[in-house]
Amino acid sequence: MSQPNLSRELEVARRLAVEAGAVALRYHGTDLQVDKKAGDEPVTRADREASALIVAGLTEAFPEDLVISEEAPERAGELTGSTRAWFVDPIDGTKDFIRGEDGFAVMIGLVLDGRPRLGVVYQPVGGRLYIAAPGVGARLIHEGTWRDLRCSPTSAPSACRLVVSRSHRSTKIDRVKEVLAIDQEVGQGSVGLKIGMLAADEVDLYVNPSDKSKAWDTCGPEAILVEAGGRITDLDGEPLRYDDAGLWNLKGLVASNGASHDAVMSGLQPLMGELMPA
Repeated sequence: MSQPNLSRELEVARRLAVEAGAVALRYHGTDLQVDKKAGDEPVTRADREASALIVAGLTEAFPEDLVISEEAPERAGELTGSTRAWFVDPIDGTKDFIRGEDGFAVMIGLVLDGRPRLGVVYQPVGGRLYIAAPGVGARLIHEGTWRDLRCSPTSAPSACRLVVSRSHRSTKIDRVKEVLAIDQEVGQGSVGLKIGMLAADEVDLYVNPSDKSKAWDTCGPEAILVEAGGRITDLDGEPLRYDDAGLWNLKGLVASNGASHDAVMSGLQPLMGELMPA
């Protein structure tokens, strides 16, 4: 089967991510008003402006496509398994952003036939740009240079470097580390930046036992991780869904370098009753 040519889509997504990142930086470190939306999640003017910029840009460039943003999810009911759908998280890692830290990112992903195929994750502080598309692979662009990304070959769970949330770390992670005999842990904000670290061979494993993530949190990052040789599933080992109007990843996430995934899932089996979101 021939690979789709997504060069135009990638260029548009790259440009919009960088432009939205510039919007975020204008507000970064300022005394922002923080509002609350459904689920008691924080949202700011920066989130809304970055979202509007990206949604407008994608809609203009690809008027036939479905565009769903965290701040504009209204069209989720139109999702089907065959829909060309863009998922946008204008500022992933909002809590880091509000605190004036660097662990936030702009994320854009494109789903074709139910699977993420194109991903862009842009870290405005420092200008790190992760991209992936068929025929391009996964790349990190930084300071005018780029390099191909490839996940680590580490296969033993006990040797894995675990990346965890700075803002949402659960005590369940201590049980994960215990049962897998993991002693290496680093913290990061955005889901996209965590998965970027996986793709760049900086960590090997990310376990999120929460049911709070949604399709826009994982779409772009999944495309990057898969192109770099990694894997992402829910806690049942099933693929994440991008054709469900609910958008929730209700059974958590396990993202890995690929080589360790099956052993990690096997090792976590005794914990599933504890880990699975209620």
